[in-house]
Amino acid sequence: MGEGDDSEWRERQRQAVRAHADADARRRAAEQAEAAELVAWFVAEATLRGLPTTRLVARGYDGRGRYRTRLTGWYVDRAGTRAVDVAGRFHLLTVPGGVRAWLFGVDPQPSPAPLVVGAGGRDGESISLRTLLTRLLDGGTGGPAATTRPAAPRG
Repeated sequence: MGEGDDSEWRERQRQAVRAHADADARRRAAEQAEAAELVAWFVAEATLRGLPTTRLVARGYDGRGRYRTRLTGWYVDRAGTRAVDVAGRFHLLTVPGGVRAWLFGVDPQPSPAPLVVGAGGRDGESISLRTLLTRLLDGGTGGPAATTRPAAPRG
């Protein structure tokens, strides 16, 4: 291989890596948009059904401490580590914690909602966001018969 062949090959590799990264970014953006639509649907439906909200509490990364937040909304998992606030934002409710957090509370920032909750986790258990939100609505109002609007939007 000559020097020209090497540089040509490197340039093709760079272009392939860039194309792969661009495609991955487009896929992630589409998934985030679909998940945001699901969360917005959930908030509208939960509000319409009168699903009670609660003051959300964050947990320390180590799992020991519980810290106040200013957020009100609905926990979407049994562990209470993921929630949707009344403004339609998804939150991971795990924080660094410590004495300052215990005294003054914490302000967890919203994060993009995943389409599959728990994907890539060590326990291997995952569930679609659509299923999780629909279960929460059905459990909070007595079942599927209480649906007053169309089912969760399909992507």
